[in-house]
Amino acid sequence: MTEAVRTRRRRRATLVGVGFSTPWLLGLTVFTVGPVVAALYYSFTDFNLFQSPRWVGLHNYRALLSDDRFLKAVGNTVFLSVIGIPLGLALAMLVALALNFPVRGQPLYRAIVYLPAIVPIVTATYLWRWLLNAKYGFINRILGWLHLPQPSWLDDPSWTKPAVILITLWTVGATAVIYLAALQQVPQHLYEAAAVDGASSWQRFWHVTWPALTPVTLFQLVMGVILSLQIFTQPYLLAQQRLNPASGGPGESLLTYSIYLYQNAFVLLKMGYASAMAWILFIVIGLLTALILLSSRWWVHSETE
Repeated sequence: MTEAVRTRRRRRATLVGVGFSTPWLLGLTVFTVGPVVAALYYSFTDFNLFQSPRWVGLHNYRALLSDDRFLKAVGNTVFLSVIGIPLGLALAMLVALALNFPVRGQPLYRAIVYLPAIVPIVTATYLWRWLLNAKYGFINRILGWLHLPQPSWLDDPSWTKPAVILITLWTVGATAVIYLAALQQVPQHLYEAAAVDGASSWQRFWHVTWPALTPVTLFQLVMGVILSLQIFTQPYLLAQQRLNPASGGPGESLLTYSIYLYQNAFVLLKMGYASAMAWILFIVIGLLTALILLSSRWWVHSETE
């Protein structure tokens, strides 16, 4: 076969590949790249959907720094992330360790733990809104039976964010299943060697189990940061009021970053302002992800180590 024939075949194969990927590339350009670039432009404009964008430069970004509700939204989101992510990872790891024990009915227990993760998030949130009701909710009824305080979960600003964290912890089954898969890849002979050396349960976990879980923890941490900083559905539904479905909850305690972005974009129609918020969130998530990945060299153990 001559070089010219091989070149024509490679060119033909390339054209076929490009042809098959063209619909996806068009979709990526129109529905992802295009809106992202448009949002960057609108972030430097005053735009309300009904008038042409008016260039205002960095005004939107400067205005955010003096916006008390923006700072409140950032504070609420940081609270939910800093408290919720470590609790979620720790609980998922403990659940995975429990599910890894060879006990009778193990498949059933695993299915029960994973089941909440497949319940639609809107349905689950409304269910928890009913359970957390201060007057007739089952959570406070159980706390009353135990002679424990019965907080106003959805009406007291001090308890609304813990209520959101409680709802997110209910769905750790998906994370636990991933941890469980990682646990089953740990060679059993490492545990046997550690037991022969007289290692305690904690030492076996720290020197054998934890190193095997660090790659999975890295993945879960990155995904947790991305999802937590964009949390919207649970606080939005818990904070809904009859005449104000876009409420930030009592004392703006449920006003998360995404909810405030939504309010500016679709309630106040301040599209330029909302676009600036979106780009700030994009940059922050990118920076935090990069920092986590850079830090992984000091705490993530690879299989070759």
